[in-house]
Amino acid sequence: MDRALRRFGLSGKAFIPMLMGFGCSVPAIMGARTMENEKDRRMTILLIPFMSCSAKLPVYGLLSAAFFGPWAGLVVFGLYIIGMIVGILSGLFFKRTLFAGEPAPFVLELPPYRLPSLGNMLTHVWQKVRGFLVKAGTLILLMSMVLWLLQSFDFSLHMVDDPTHSMLGALGSLIAPVFAPCGFGHWQAAVALLTGLIAKEMVVSSLSMFYGFSLTAAGGEVAAAMTGFTPLSAFAMLVFILLYVPCVAAVSTLFKEMNSRRWAWFSIAWQIGCAYVVSLLVYQIGGLFL
Repeated sequence: MDRALRRFGLSGKAFIPMLMGFGCSVPAIMGARTMENEKDRRMTILLIPFMSCSAKLPVYGLLSAAFFGPWAGLVVFGLYIIGMIVGILSGLFFKRTLFAGEPAPFVLELPPYRLPSLGNMLTHVWQKVRGFLVKAGTLILLMSMVLWLLQSFDFSLHMVDDPTHSMLGALGSLIAPVFAPCGFGHWQAAVALLTGLIAKEMVVSSLSMFYGFSLTAAGGEVAAAMTGFTPLSAFAMLVFILLYVPCVAAVSTLFKEMNSRRWAWFSIAWQIGCAYVVSLLVYQIGGLFL
């Protein structure tokens, strides 16, 4: 892979971290530590978030099943392809601007490989499962409670029947116009994107809470509940979710591994900018043909 990646200004050592990005951005970003060259390492970290992590799959599944029916699988596959294309184009741009020059030579010393013991494998699996359960049982549950409170009360701490008049509705209504040119300028969608910064899985629970559909509802019921959405606007929102900033855990790791706040903030700005521009193009150009 070294020869192929060099065309985009990357070393062959970037392949494994970027491949890991399809699972989770946190270990993928940390995996870039193996790269001795600072320029190659930073460029790899900049591109990893464009590899769609597994936490986004529930969002893909919800919206694609609701709006694309039998074509849902192709839509999800297309999202992965779009992420890789944006990563490739970003790499080509960085190669000619911020990271001009040849990447470091690819030299890799292979250690002796041994079969892992069953005990070590079970311990590793348990650590991963426990980490997920702790995350699901604490952070996601806690934020769901906070979201419910913000959705149920206004700024005077009076309970409201209409979520539009709640604190959360006011915040969403404030930022929703920014997304109107992309086709999803609704306060519910805007707030769901904000909750996705905490954990991408929360986009699903947020949409369910705000639009009033069950998480076990059929695709047609979800589409009917999400008033104002069309297949095109739903796809534009999926593209935005694909490309925008990863969860807080990944962002925290990014700040730590970049060793530079300036580069970390640039990474966040680049991801948001790419997400907005690509979703805008999808909606506006798609609207010319649909």
